[in-house]
Parts: sequence; structure tokens; C-alpha cells
Amino acid sequence: MTWYRDWFGTPYYAMLYGHRDGSEARPWVGTIIDRTGIRPGSCVLDVACGRGRHALWFAQAGMQVEGIDISPENIAEAQALVPQGRFHVHDMREPFAIERCDLVVSLFTSLGYFTEPEDDQRAVNACVQALRPGGWFVVDFMNTPRMLEQLVPEEEVRRNGVVFHIRRVVRGRFVFKMIDVTDKGCTHHFEERVEAIVPEELERMVTRAGASIVDRTDGPRPTPFDPVLSDRFVLWARRPLQ
Repeated sequence: MTWYRDWFGTPYYAMLYGHRDGSEARPWVGTIIDRTGIRPGSCVLDVACGRGRHALWFAQAGMQVEGIDISPENIAEAQALVPQGRFHVHDMREPFAIERCDLVVSLFTSLGYFTEPEDDQRAVNACVQALRPGGWFVVDFMNTPRMLEQLVPEEEVRRNGVVFHIRRVVRGRFVFKMIDVTDKGCTHHFEERVEAIVPEELERMVTRAGASIVDRTDGPRPTPFDPVLSDRFVLWARRPLQ
């Protein structure tokens, strides 16, 4: 089993990242809709959709929402949260909804999970392939150089009586997060591993996939991306009309 299959569908993942909820997702979705100009009825594909917190607000805005995720547990939660949407257990590296979508989003660092760099390129390729000509691709990733400068080697987080002991380390191309979860006297070990893709490489990946870069911003804020000060790197791209 891969780390993301082991970890993403667990209740502990949802507990640790519970602060990333609908209250955070709603204004972000509003920003995306405003900047891309998509209208009610547009097809939106949420890649690595998790439990559907972004998909919910796209659906509330009248979009036709589809979501894919590797976790069956996440897909079941998303379908229950957004019954009017369509959600599928699917590997993001494989093509899906080819040329059907007006917008494809990859939010909350949903790339860089794979051991081989070509697999990340395959995932980006599949996202761009899902776009109709003129469709938008929005990628929300960490600003890797700033993240590495501010890396917290160790911390402890408590959620509802559950203790998360978290250690972070950089090994080669990857940032590892080792998570020991202590719940009712039992300890469970999980791991996250994300490739430290720098903004310039992410741009090259999107361009290689056939999309054109339109803008770069600092997370959901409309301010331009600053390589030194921005915590997030959001890339706005479009598939050419021809």
C-alpha cells in the first residue's frame, strides 16, 4: 500500500486537518469562480477532492461538479455531502473526463505524491486533457522554497483527546512528515511524503501538458505571487482554444 492510500481515508486524517473546512473553502471557491468567469452549469472537476469541501461550494454556485479521489472513504463522504455531484474512486494519473470540463482544480497540495517525477507529470497531463479548449486549470501548491526555510522539525497537536506527534524531515526530493497518533493508549503510525516541487518546475509541468500560464498568485488572495514572502503558489492556466 502507498502512504496516501493508508492515510487519506482515516478518521485521523480528517481530525488533524479538520480546520481546513468549508469556512475556508467557500471564499477560495468564490475567488476561483470570479477569476475564471465560469458560469452556472459549467463543468468543474475537483482532482483529489477529499471529502468534498470545495466541491460543495462549486455545486452551491450552480456548477456541474465531478470529483475524483483515490480513497473510497473520501468519495463516500463527498457524495453524501454533495448529492448532486458525481464522485469517483480514480487514480489522478489516469485520464478522466477527457475534454469535458470548463475548470479543473487541484487544491491543497494535491500533487507530488508519487515516487517517480513522471507520475506527477502524468497527473498534470490528465488534468489538462480533461479541459475543453479554453478551459481553466488552477493548481494550489506550497511555495516550496519558503516552506523549506520555515520547516518545523517537530510538533505536537491535540485534537479531541487524540495526540498527534509530528516530525518533518527532507530526504532527497521529498519532504516527509511522520505522524504518530496516540488514541486511547494505542499508537498508530502514518506518513506523508510530498515532492518538493519548486514553482518554476510546476510551471514547466503545466506547460508541457499543453496549457498556457495566465497568472500566479499568493494562495486565494488576489495579490501576485512573491517567491520570498508567499506561503502558497497558485498557478492559473488555460487550455488553448486551438
